[in-house]
Amino acid sequence: MLDWVADPNIWVGFFTLVALEIVLGIDNIIFISILAGKLPPEQRDRARVLGLAAALVSRLLLLFGLSWVVQLTQPLFTVLGQEISGRDLILLLGGLFLLGKSVTEIHHSMETPAGKDGKQAAAVSFTSVIVQIMVLDVVFSLDSVITAVGMVDELGVMIAAVVVAVVVMLFASGPISRFVDAHPTIKMLALSFLVLIGVVLVAEGLDQHIPKGYIYFAMAFSVIVELLNIRVRSRHAKKQQQAHQEGGTPS
Repeated sequence: MLDWVADPNIWVGFFTLVALEIVLGIDNIIFISILAGKLPPEQRDRARVLGLAAALVSRLLLLFGLSWVVQLTQPLFTVLGQEISGRDLILLLGGLFLLGKSVTEIHHSMETPAGKDGKQAAAVSFTSVIVQIMVLDVVFSLDSVITAVGMVDELGVMIAAVVVAVVVMLFASGPISRFVDAHPTIKMLALSFLVLIGVVLVAEGLDQHIPKGYIYFAMAFSVIVELLNIRVRSRHAKKQQQAHQEGGTPS
């Protein structure tokens, strides 16, 4: 019954699937980090944990309902010659929601002055943040599960890969969230990524496939450039501080 455990091909598929699940989960982590960052500091860790726990539960439920997931790819109706399935509807609605939410957050970040010690975030309801996270979790989980089904045949392997990936994401979410909160330019870049991901989801919902490798490469390249900018700005600030201290020291 468990002969697949000794099959090296299964293990190759397992580790490959874990890596893909983590990559596909990056956008989920970004979304959770930005929403959690709107909460008071003492609630952010709990929001991230609950958000990723919801992501794990939604993925596992979809895996156990594989027959339903497969049916989601069957056309429900046709609009202007375009066949629309249940999966297409979920991706379209999720993409539009992500686009609207990301643009709203960008506007909020640019127009609203930041408060101190999370005072501005205190006005945001913890429940509303968790509900928004859970809504997008379903969309991201659907993409993740369809990827898993296309790569591995064994349900046990899929479940193990999803659990491992979410655990890795859980440990990574804290440092990523704190880094995003500490650097406004990174937060704006992350919101831009979410706009891009929303466009990709809408395109996927209209059966316009965009290779995600290009998307993630562009995101990684942008992050590397911004990290270099942050380092240059940090060095420049230190030099200015040193020059100011030396200039202010009495002879």
